[in-house]
Amino acid sequence: MKKEIKSFEDAAEFHGHVCPGLAIGYRAAEVALDELFSGRSEDEELVCIIENDSCSVDGVQFVAGCTFGKGNLIFRDYGKQVYTFILRDESDAVRISQKAEFSMNNSTPGAPDLMKKVFSGEATEEETTLFHKQRSDMVEQYLTRPKEEIFEIKHVKPAIPERARLFNSVKCAECGEVVSESRARVKDGKFVCIPCSNEYAGINR
Repeated sequence: MKKEIKSFEDAAEFHGHVCPGLAIGYRAAEVALDELFSGRSEDEELVCIIENDSCSVDGVQFVAGCTFGKGNLIFRDYGKQVYTFILRDESDAVRISQKAEFSMNNSTPGAPDLMKKVFSGEATEEETTLFHKQRSDMVEQYLTRPKEEIFEIKHVKPAIPERARLFNSVKCAECGEVVSESRARVKDGKFVCIPCSNEYAGINR
């Protein structure tokens, strides 16, 4: 039975604007819930490993309930539109990756150059109108085309990430700010935060 999810309009209100990135994340999460027969994650019962830090992340957080705060959204900085959703009970997992031929750059000739002109303020009014139409068309395609046309969808058995852990906090000896013990460094025998530790030149021997 397909689970009901919140509308894309609600996702856009959460994100702040409508864009292809939000649409692909929204659709990837929708596909994942359908494939896994899952509802939105209220706690950590569903985990997502996401391989980019684009607008798509908000689509995933909004639809699937996988968030950094709960510890069930794991970011891997690979720059890929790839999303792996894992049921915490290890009963199933699905890896969803965007097909290369369905990206805006490949499906819309001239899109990268047009985007550069618009963002740099060099585009004409006609070019700006065309740019927004292309983006709107791409959003519509991400939301309505058959999922098999947009994504490679594979059920997999990855290692289950551990649950989010809680750590003590310590005071940085340099700046005085509080830092999680798991992220603290030692400098001259004292706990310091990462920015302060980067100023440490060390001792030449």
